[in-house]
Amino acid sequence: MARIAPGIASIDANAWDALAGCDDPFLCHAFLSALETSGSVGGQSGWQSVPIVLEDGTGLRAAAPAYIKYHSQGEYVFDQGWAQAWERAGGRYYPKLQLAIPFTPVPGRRLLAGNAVDAADLIAAAEALVEQHCLSSAHATFVDASQIAHFEAAGWLLRRDSQFHWFNHGYRDFDDFLASLSSAKRKNIRKERAAAQRVVAISHYSGDTIRPEHWDMVWAAYQDTGSRKWGRPYLTRAAFDQMGATMADRILLILACQDGAPIAAALNFIGGDALYGRYWGAVRDIPMLHFELCYYQAMDFAIAHRLARVEAGAQGPHKLARGYVPVATWSAHHIPHPGFRRAVADFLDQERPAAAAEAEWLTSHAPYRQASDQA
Repeated sequence: MARIAPGIASIDANAWDALAGCDDPFLCHAFLSALETSGSVGGQSGWQSVPIVLEDGTGLRAAAPAYIKYHSQGEYVFDQGWAQAWERAGGRYYPKLQLAIPFTPVPGRRLLAGNAVDAADLIAAAEALVEQHCLSSAHATFVDASQIAHFEAAGWLLRRDSQFHWFNHGYRDFDDFLASLSSAKRKNIRKERAAAQRVVAISHYSGDTIRPEHWDMVWAAYQDTGSRKWGRPYLTRAAFDQMGATMADRILLILACQDGAPIAAALNFIGGDALYGRYWGAVRDIPMLHFELCYYQAMDFAIAHRLARVEAGAQGPHKLARGYVPVATWSAHHIPHPGFRRAVADFLDQERPAAAAEAEWLTSHAPYRQASDQA
């Protein structure tokens, strides 16, 4: 039987985590419930948590993190153009349904289901929620590629985009990685690292070593970056405290200090085989510090801990020159209104070749050595 729970926090943590597994820190009960109890979602945030759960006589069988949305902020799959077009045509785009991890452009499972039947039942429940509550549409964003077929079979429209990941090809150390790059890129990275490391001291913290004053720095850095990029930060101060209290062992905090005082921070989450860069900020403008804290330090950590990759968030073609390569990301869209669906489908048909061409061009300009590079 499918039902809508009043929030992730209302669901037994062990039951949820048994479905979510331990590889993806953003799917875990601690992370999602912290967003709710801290006020980052709910209230006036425009995110109403409505997790979809399937239950039987033994308890929780399958689930999907789901939210009724009253805007398109914090999603990183941009559909504002769809909203404007539909409203110009006399429709109402908001509210809509979102199967997603709030504020987190990280590919992952959106259907916590062990088989195709349960996956189909979750999708059907999402469609029923759209119909029953007169929502315009449903959107599953940053869907793991292994689950796209479930949405395609249900008739949802698919959208492809890309972001940049760094892959650890068994490197012994950072110099071993550098040896795989072209000469020019290798020299540039060395210069960038030296420029940053000359003026700051860098430390890593995780688990019990993250102290309350460290979270103060994270909050200051997050507010600075958020106010410049988005207009207002999405997370509340309490969210960081709660994540620190419940999942600090899955967090890597990288701090840069000058004269003993922290001036920049990069917050990462540790997965089963990946490091996820999430929040960064600095209270002083230090040349090349962003690259050092967010990219190179993360790569150092991944090599030392034998993690397969680093995912550094959405967008950013500048990552290409630093060893990150484009990978496909996927979203799926349920548009019940026939006319609106045709318009979105036409848009996606026109967008798809351009997105594929861009990904191909970016891949061809990756900084890795070619056979002809003898440097």
